[in-house]
Amino acid sequence: MAGLDATLTIDGQRSDVPVAVGRTAYRIVQESLTNIARHASTASASVRLDYRPGILAIRVDDDGDGTPGRAAVPGVGLLGMRERVVALGGLLRAEARDEGGFTVHAELPVGGA
Repeated sequence: MAGLDATLTIDGQRSDVPVAVGRTAYRIVQESLTNIARHASTASASVRLDYRPGILAIRVDDDGDGTPGRAAVPGVGLLGMRERVVALGGLLRAEARDEGGFTVHAELPVGGA
């Protein structure tokens, strides 16, 4: 994203994932970074991919103006992410962080443990 400084961290044993999972992971990161650039009033973000047995966990954080206790108003982007994740049998959380800013956390099943 233009004007957004994002860092990427990859943990765990990197492995192939099903095409639908890879596509969903890409869209989650893309939409999260787009939302940060548009709404967060910050110039930095972090993206973390964590390959766990049977799960690809994705976390995108910013240190913008998200306020703890204030529920995110789900826009089209968040709703689209949730639909994609649920269709794969995964979990999605999108919320303000206790320390400020906002987080999107998804866990996508990738098959055998």
